[in-house]
Amino acid sequence: MIILDDHPLVRKGIRTVVSSGQSMNVVGEAANAKEALRLLEQTKPDLVLVDLNLGNENGLDLIREARRSGHTCKYIILTSSVTRSELQLAQALQVEGICLKEAFPEDLLYAVESVARGRKYYDPVLMGSMMGEKSRSEEQELSELTPKELEVLMSLGKGLSNKEIASALYITEFTVKKHVSQVLAKLVLADRTQAALYALSKGLVQFEMQR
Repeated sequence: MIILDDHPLVRKGIRTVVSSGQSMNVVGEAANAKEALRLLEQTKPDLVLVDLNLGNENGLDLIREARRSGHTCKYIILTSSVTRSELQLAQALQVEGICLKEAFPEDLLYAVESVARGRKYYDPVLMGSMMGEKSRSEEQELSELTPKELEVLMSLGKGLSNKEIASALYITEFTVKKHVSQVLAKLVLADRTQAALYALSKGLVQFEMQR
């Protein structure tokens, strides 16, 4: 097992908890995605515990890159909070587990052992909270977009730049920028990255395992 977290004390605490169990041995620790990818190549672990918020990085990006690189290990996300779009992206990436950092040590051990046995573990407290939130339906959200804005959203989901979107949709870059701003405003998203995650989570574009 590898532990990925940008805080040394947190990594030490997680190692202590995990090492008290019988199913996993910790073979390495990483503070960022680059270190984690190197460890994945070197140790070929069965499981990686991934902090969702890694400073300027997101743990889901590490998982996506590792999947694309052909690593077949399992992943458990550790987090204090998660947005609906992040949860949906985790599901799209087929992440095996999500565990709250506030969970009891025995809960983390249970999550690790469950995933190690081939099961999924999504923290029941987290899932209960997400299910209880009132949110607009997908149809309501997407119906607020014009056809061209929907095309722009799908293009963002594919990771296209403004120049590439302009070329693909036969419009100017200035018009693309206006559409992007409208998409972000209507869907209450902070930036292009969130828009791309949204498009992926809603199935508007398909996640590609290979480059």
